[in-house]
Amino acid sequence: MDTSSPSAFVNGALLRRYIGQKVRTVIQVIGSDTGSVVGKSTDDLQIVVRGSSPPNPLTTYLEVIGIAESDNSIRAETWTNFGNSFDPQNFNELCKLANGEFKHMFI
Repeated sequence: MDTSSPSAFVNGALLRRYIGQKVRTVIQVIGSDTGSVVGKSTDDLQIVVRGSSPPNPLTTYLEVIGIAESDNSIRAETWTNFGNSFDPQNFNELCKLANGEFKHMFI
């Protein structure tokens, strides 16, 4: 695991705290167009991801690591297909823990 450039675990609501910083999230793909993917965050907010080319073909769930550009957009550096079966609630709880009481464990 590369620890030289850590990324914050975020859901849709937490994204606004990290504008201009490196983040990591999982989205459920709603649609895609040339150069962008629209997805639903694990807390049911819409996120637009732009940047390097996403994997082809896309699976239902996609991990994105990149720079938060706004409260609902990320410029992707890395995309990883997470398959068609994923528990978004578990990831959502991880985001809450990583930004709350246990934040010190994720720095």
